[in-house]
Amino acid sequence: MTNWSLSQLLAGLHDDIQQRLETCRKSFAHPGTKGDASEKVWLQLLETYLPQRYQVATAHVVDSQGIFSEQIDVVIFDRQYSPFIFNYQGQIIVPAESVYAVFETKQTINANYVEYAQNKVASVRRLHRTSLPIPHAGGYYPPKPLIHILGGILTFDSDWNPHGGFPLESSLNKSEAIGQLDMGCIAACGHFHLNSSSGMYDITLEGKPATAFLFKLISELQFSGTVPMIDVQAYEHWLTR
Repeated sequence: MTNWSLSQLLAGLHDDIQQRLETCRKSFAHPGTKGDASEKVWLQLLETYLPQRYQVATAHVVDSQGIFSEQIDVVIFDRQYSPFIFNYQGQIIVPAESVYAVFETKQTINANYVEYAQNKVASVRRLHRTSLPIPHAGGYYPPKPLIHILGGILTFDSDWNPHGGFPLESSLNKSEAIGQLDMGCIAACGHFHLNSSSGMYDITLEGKPATAFLFKLISELQFSGTVPMIDVQAYEHWLTR
């Protein structure tokens, strides 16, 4: 009888992701094709392993004032409580209220790409979000406070040598709060996350980064709770414009 090994299963998950990202990097010459293929690897990982209350897609985010974010490589959003999703010819647009997390994907991490990801994250966080009172049998609960939208970057490799340490931490700390990255994964060498207690980044350059990142992301999403109750009528007035 074959003996199961949880450590081997989890290690295999990381090895599969790293190998697929490496194959994308080596097999495709065109930068756009290479980027699209890598993006799909991350999307498939999250689609497969996140709880089904979350949906994952490349998308734009819009608010009730008609402002759009930049296109975001990986948007994790709610489908259980958010009825307003627009999908036309493969272009997905989700309301700002439904977003849990956004990530930029790149082949490698460096100071320019960290700044690029910070700007993408900021383009989502600055959007207006509504929150309605929640009805119950005895009346209404107050509107739920808006959740913090997680932001990060996902790559295969790093341009820095050594891969982490001061260059990475320095780049991460350059952003204002609206664009600050909460977490990220460098599949070939490590992962990082912002420690809410210390306000400092914990950078880990060992283990199985893709698996460790996935577990950390799921944990952060659990603490995020549920998105606020969207005011659909706030979007309705655009029908008459």
